[in-house]
Amino acid sequence: MQLSDFDFDLPEDLIATRPARPRSSARLLLAQDDLITDRHVSDLPDILGPGDVLVLNDTKVIPARLTGTRTRPTPQGDAVARIEVTLLEPAAEGWQALAKPLRKLRVGEVIRFGDALSATVVQIADGALRLIFDAEGDAFDAALKKVGAMPLPPYIAALRAPDDQDHDDYQTVWARHQGAVAAPTASLHFDAPLLAMLRDKGVEFVHVTLHVGAGTFLPVKVEDVTTHRMHAEWGEVSPEAAERINLAKSQRRRVIAVGTTALRLIESAATPDGRVRPFSDTTEIFIYPGYQFRVIDALMTNFHLPKSTLLMLVSALMGHENIQKIYEHAVRTRYRFFSYGDASLLIPKGRK
Repeated sequence: MQLSDFDFDLPEDLIATRPARPRSSARLLLAQDDLITDRHVSDLPDILGPGDVLVLNDTKVIPARLTGTRTRPTPQGDAVARIEVTLLEPAAEGWQALAKPLRKLRVGEVIRFGDALSATVVQIADGALRLIFDAEGDAFDAALKKVGAMPLPPYIAALRAPDDQDHDDYQTVWARHQGAVAAPTASLHFDAPLLAMLRDKGVEFVHVTLHVGAGTFLPVKVEDVTTHRMHAEWGEVSPEAAERINLAKSQRRRVIAVGTTALRLIESAATPDGRVRPFSDTTEIFIYPGYQFRVIDALMTNFHLPKSTLLMLVSALMGHENIQKIYEHAVRTRYRFFSYGDASLLIPKGRK
C-alpha cells in the first residue's frame, strides 16, 4: 500500500476559507449502496432514523496561536524580537509548544504576550519547547482568550490570517472540555435548530472527548503507509457513553461517528468482540485499508487532504476504489474541501 495510492488533484479554489452560513446549509455528499446523492447537512433529519446514535466529540479548541516578544540584553542595549508560538498540549508541568524562530530561544528566557500573559522557556528539545506560564486555571484561560488566536489549519492560514470570527466558527456548538488545538471539523456543521430537529426525529447523541492535536496536520513521510506512526492524542469515553453505545449495538441500532476523531476514539475503546469499554488514555490508532471496524456503522466527515491518514481512514471504511469515485464526484461538482468545507455521510455496504 503506497502513499501515491492516496493522491488526487485538488484545485486550490475548492479549499474553503470560511464556513457555510448558517452552518447546516453546507452541502452533504451521501454515499450509500454504491450511490452518491447530493444533499445538504440540513437534510440529516430526513436521512437519519429514530434510534440512530450520533457520537459527538465535545473537545473545546483553545486559542493556541500566540504572538509574543523576547528581550535579550546586548552591548547596544536590549534587543526585542518577535516570537510566534503555537501550543501543542499540556505537559506534566507547563505546555509543549512550537515556536518561530526556535533557534534563537534559550532556556530561562521569558516570552511576553502583551500585558496579559507571559511564559518562561524551561526546555528545548526535538524541535519543540516547554513553557511555564505566569497564570493558571481560570486566569490562564481568560488571558489566553484575550491574547490568543484560533489555530487555523496550515492550508487555511496560508490563504488568510485568523480573526475574531474564527473564535466562533472554529468551535462546535457543544464544545465542553478544553484542550484541543484543532477542531473536530465535521461537527462544525451542526447548529441549535438542526440539533433540535434531530432530537424530535428520535436521533440520540452520545458525547465523548478526544483532544485533537496539531499532529493531525503532519504529512505522511513514508511511501509504505503501513510503516507510518500516528501521533498520540488523549481521549475519554465515559462509562455512561460506553453503556449507551453498547445498548444501541445490542438493539441493532446504527452508531454513526461525527468526525474521524470520534471514530478513532470509539474504535480505540472497542474490545475484539465489538463492545466499547470505558476509556481514558492516549490513542495512536492508525486506520487504513484492511482495518476491520468493530463498532462504527457510518461516518460523517469532511473532505480530506491528499495523501493524508484521514483519507486512508475513509478508504478503509468505504473501500479504496469507492472513495476515489466519491472524491472525483466531489471535485467535479465543486464541493468545498477541508476544515471549513462541506461534509459527507459515508455508509458502507451492508449498513442501512
